[in-house]
Amino acid sequence: MRIIRLKEVMRMTGLGRSTVYKYVAESTFPKPIPLGDRCVGWLESEVLGWIVSKVEERDLQGGIQLSE
Repeated sequence: MRIIRLKEVMRMTGLGRSTVYKYVAESTFPKPIPLGDRCVGWLESEVLGWIVSKVEERDLQGGIQLSE
């Protein structure tokens, strides 16, 4: 198991800081793990799982249709 910090979560997902915390509050993104008084991290495996679920969701919807 590997714990990653917010900057790495943002790099992996392409999300901004406020969006990550918004999704956490909506329970649509993995919850952070408290590491100290003002320090949190995420399990890398959970973030990767979230990314995979987004790809699967896209594939079930038939992908994005781009007009020509």
